[in-house]
Amino acid sequence: MHALRLLPVLVALLVLGTASGAAAAPVPANATWTQEWITTADGVRLHADVLRPKGLTDADRTPVVLTVSPYTNHSNQAATDLNPLATGPSGRFYDLLDGARLLDRGYSYVMVDLRGFGGSDGCNDWGGPGEQEDVRAAVRWAADRPWSTGKVALYGKSYDAWTGLMGLVQQPEGLAAVIAQEPVYDGYRYGYTHGVRFTNSVLTPTLFSAIDAIPGTVNDSPEYLVSGVQKDPTCYALNIGQQQQDEEGSAFWRARELVTRADGVTVPLLLTQGFLETNTKPDGAFAFWQALDGPKRAWFGQFDHVRGNDLAGGRLAMGRPGWFSEVNAFLDEHLKDTAPAVDLPPVAVQSSDGRWTREAQWPPADATTPLEGALNAGTYADDGANEASGEAGGQGLWTFSPPLPAPARLSGVPHLSLDAAPVLPRSNLVANVYDVAPDGRATLVSRGATLLRAPGRVELDLYGQDWRFAAGHRVGVLLSSANAEFWVHVPTRGDVVLTDASITLPFRRILSEEPTAGTSNPRLEGHLEDAVVQVPPETIAAATRNGFPTPAAMTAPGTGTPGPGTGTTGPDGNPGADGKPGADGKPGADGKPGADG
Repeated sequence: MHALRLLPVLVALLVLGTASGAAAAPVPANATWTQEWITTADGVRLHADVLRPKGLTDADRTPVVLTVSPYTNHSNQAATDLNPLATGPSGRFYDLLDGARLLDRGYSYVMVDLRGFGGSDGCNDWGGPGEQEDVRAAVRWAADRPWSTGKVALYGKSYDAWTGLMGLVQQPEGLAAVIAQEPVYDGYRYGYTHGVRFTNSVLTPTLFSAIDAIPGTVNDSPEYLVSGVQKDPTCYALNIGQQQQDEEGSAFWRARELVTRADGVTVPLLLTQGFLETNTKPDGAFAFWQALDGPKRAWFGQFDHVRGNDLAGGRLAMGRPGWFSEVNAFLDEHLKDTAPAVDLPPVAVQSSDGRWTREAQWPPADATTPLEGALNAGTYADDGANEASGEAGGQGLWTFSPPLPAPARLSGVPHLSLDAAPVLPRSNLVANVYDVAPDGRATLVSRGATLLRAPGRVELDLYGQDWRFAAGHRVGVLLSSANAEFWVHVPTRGDVVLTDASITLPFRRILSEEPTAGTSNPRLEGHLEDAVVQVPPETIAAATRNGFPTPAAMTAPGTGTPGPGTGTTGPDGNPGADGKPGADGKPGADGKPGADG
């Protein structure tokens, strides 16, 4: 079986990072452990593990780092990790305690079990209003402790990074910062893409029901064990059933969507997001990021569902060093009012060649006027046969640009626009963008999908990406019925007719190459090796659109800001001999500014 075909299965088994970390662990030698209880506004009783620096009293106030999680049961982190004989609190983020020397540096660390998990009562709520109330209550409780300075940071990865964003958009009193590694931004988009399912649309609620049902350990108190027993006989069936709604926009899913709630939020955020994520996909990630108004830092790169400090094969899984140094600087700045000792990049971005650059924002300002290229019209069968890579890839309607006249860097979110006329409702549409080498080797850059419930106009954002195209390479766009190794398609077997199709591609206009620390990583190298379709030369020749715009050569900062066009082109789509701007004042292929400057 092709390696990429295993990804949805592996994702389902390791849902939202449940296999990360360790089960309950001995209390750290430099900590005092206590257990507390928090009552939410709707009457749910939450369990909290509190780790304070050893030797401190309630009169010794510290800032608080807080994790609100479904994974902090004393007996397990995941369904594969059960240890009913364990003692002590969860070790899920002992890497934070050790790597950041959190307790030694004068912070307290608190883990709160979401409702239904660990020692908390209630029914798990999959990111809904109940869990959002849990986060709000936990932050306010931590800020109000007599041993707290009143400043709280939320910290987590995956699901407990999602709870961090729940806190971020609510902005409860006391929340001073959020650190979120590979979070969920929208409960719907975790299980679906505009109606097209992922395997975890079914497997995730099933697995979380199993995690909810796991009791504590034989060493836990009766209070912990009794509180953690699920008392609602409808809880699990309701959770699984409600999450089978494949149409976005229902009241259930609106309550679990955070992207539109990020607008104007001022709580500081340190975020990581992998462009190559197959678990918490970058769907809505960058719209969320751009909407925030508070101080923010990010690592965006060619990695998957990993922590900033994780290793893969003895190498940093993200490829960038200094995670805990950045965590400490961020916490000190926002919880202790201590300015960072080093100049950290607002955004560290890893592009497809493995290099990391420092960016003021992402997408960068010079990529906000994308090129729009017309795509070939045509008909495909909704047969579910196409894959994004391998021998089963490349089936559908191709469009290729002419060879790029200069190196180009795509930075942002591609957008597809077209008219679709499916013969049958609920037909599938998938869009893939490829980097096509002169030998026809096409490497996947971005993708997106939607169900076509009726004929009409389709506007579809694809996954955001930062990708470098070499001179002489082409942009390839494939419209088809499936990425069968990524989504779970239910083919209708009917035809789909596409017309008036175009794609906008956010290519950069300025050559911004301020390096920052970091190297390639195993996930990127695997993607470059495996996420490939070999396109026959006759297919490229037949599907090349000579009028497809190619980006002008990027200019050095401060030398003028060219527009997005290619100016004069010959009939083959290559630059005209003059290289001058076209009538619209946009630049020629020589990269010089047009009349608009």
